[in-house]
Amino acid sequence: MIKDKEYIVYQGSEYTIEWYFDQKGISKSFNYYQKLNKARRIQLLKLVKRLGDIGKIYNKELFRNEGEKIFAFKPKPDRYLCFFYTEKKVIITNAFTKKSQKIPKEEKEEAIKAMNDYQRRVEKGGYYG
Repeated sequence: MIKDKEYIVYQGSEYTIEWYFDQKGISKSFNYYQKLNKARRIQLLKLVKRLGDIGKIYNKELFRNEGEKIFAFKPKPDRYLCFFYTEKKVIITNAFTKKSQKIPKEEKEEAIKAMNDYQRRVEKGGYYG
């Protein structure tokens, strides 16, 4: 569990990109990111900065719509699943090392579950705080 949660990954002129935290205060995507070496972290941060500042990543090999409102940052060999939320936010839900062409079903399901949880908790006013 992370105390003093740092939600914001990057705040750009177009989007604010955040880590998702579950009800216990755990962020699987942030924990995954922290375990990576500096070079792999920088790869993600470059993509996050581009989306945050420009508002779009045109290269589908780097950022792609995976269906069901889930998108993926794709710095090789990692994948960070996320979704867009109102107020120009992008929430990174989970992350994993790519091992096959398709996103594993359980990873996408986890992202959808996190998206629904986030939306419910924000609407109730209990997510941030």
